[in-house]
Amino acid sequence: MSRFTSMSFLLLSGVGLLAACGEDKPAETGQPAAVQCPPGQIYDGRLCQTVGAPGATTAAPAGTVPPAGTAAPGATLPTAIPGLATTASGPTAQALDPTAAQAATQLITPLGAQHAPGAKPVGSAIAGNFQQGQTLEAQVQMNPGKCYTVVGVGLPPVTNLDISLVPALPIPGLPAATMAADNSVGSTAIVGDKPNCFKWAFPMSGMMKVVMTVSQGSGVAAAQVFEK
Repeated sequence: MSRFTSMSFLLLSGVGLLAACGEDKPAETGQPAAVQCPPGQIYDGRLCQTVGAPGATTAAPAGTVPPAGTAAPGATLPTAIPGLATTASGPTAQALDPTAAQAATQLITPLGAQHAPGAKPVGSAIAGNFQQGQTLEAQVQMNPGKCYTVVGVGLPPVTNLDISLVPALPIPGLPAATMAADNSVGSTAIVGDKPNCFKWAFPMSGMMKVVMTVSQGSGVAAAQVFEK
């Protein structure tokens, strides 16, 4: 073999070795190499963590929604409907038989004729012995097409009696909505004063709740529902 041939053979062999070495080197893409974690662990971008371990983050499956009655993360459930008056009951007053509150119930008759002319009493009067801030509740059935007035009287030293009508079955999780209430300050309270009595607009009978509250003073108070 000539010297020229030997040198050519060595040169070609070197080029082949360089090409082979270049094939074994991984291509550089500029991205970090994938991290392989042991079974049961995930890579969080910094290190491998066991699934469910303290500090490990777990994402909710796609398409899931919070159970009914719960708020999504960062959200809050409503506590009341904006613009809707609500009634919050205070401590309960001592209920009295109407005959034990006769001095108050006797005053209701002339007031009923004045503020609900032509209306008839529904059931018996609601009466109680109140401390300031106490309430007393009673249910009354209301009928389609009928109009209702509630007349209440407090004996001295009661100086302010409040009466309101609320649904007997309030919406769960929300305060009882006030459907009607007196707007006066004093020992008497009238809900549905003439000519604007409270009309039951539903096509079937339903139950409403009369809520009496002595907000100022203390003593005996009574109320009567009238229907027309």
